[in-house]
Amino acid sequence: MNDQSPPAVTSLTLSRFCAGGAWRLQLPHERDHHLVVFLARGQGRCVVNGRRRGLSTNSVLFVPAHALMSLEIGRQSYGEVVQIPPSAHVAVPTESVLISVRTPPALAELTLTLDALRREQAEARPHATEALEAHAALLSIWMRRMLRAERSIPRPRDAHETLAAAYSAMVSRDYRTARGVPELAHDLGVSPQDLSASLERTSGLAPEEVLAGRRLHEARAMLEDGRLPVGLIADMLGFGGAAPFSSFIQKHTGALPDALRGPR
Repeated sequence: MNDQSPPAVTSLTLSRFCAGGAWRLQLPHERDHHLVVFLARGQGRCVVNGRRRGLSTNSVLFVPAHALMSLEIGRQSYGEVVQIPPSAHVAVPTESVLISVRTPPALAELTLTLDALRREQAEARPHATEALEAHAALLSIWMRRMLRAERSIPRPRDAHETLAAAYSAMVSRDYRTARGVPELAHDLGVSPQDLSASLERTSGLAPEEVLAGRRLHEARAMLEDGRLPVGLIADMLGFGGAAPFSSFIQKHTGALPDALRGPR
């Protein structure tokens, strides 16, 4: 029986992935899919679960689904992004990893794998979903083999990174509420000052920036969707009314909520 379902694994160019407004990638948010970002040329930086790292030419970034992330890519950069749904039969790393591809054979193997995945997607042949998952599995095997190489073994999290990751998970859980940094720090068993020191060390960001950024990303997405009234969005994000929500949006974007709304 032919498989006529839409491909579960998708590949797209980095420029297409970055389309739709810089805020969509640069503000903290989560993705429903695992991401494999191959930067063939250029540079960038990312923050995943409270840890900042730089990207350079021939680097591969893996971000697990539902991790709190932000990504900035240089304007002259070129590359490819593979999106793998968690439901796919593909074993992936449990945490975010960044791999620098230093040898021509490793780069050639990666390029061939991505080319094959891209061709399979473009041809849309029978059993495409199964075939794309197989190519994604080969990509995952390539990543895990690279991680076994001496220079690519990820080091364990230190205490600061562990706290930053725990705070990131809490932001992902609670950003729709009115809870602020003091309450979140209390739940983590640390003072706001200790939390701030750890997050500054691992990401260069303040806890307030991360929480506000996640709320702003959701607010902008809901406003651009255009279907919900501003007052309801404000209530859904824990602002308690349209006035404080409007002040928040204007502070961070320079515009009022209505100016950011998409067509209904």
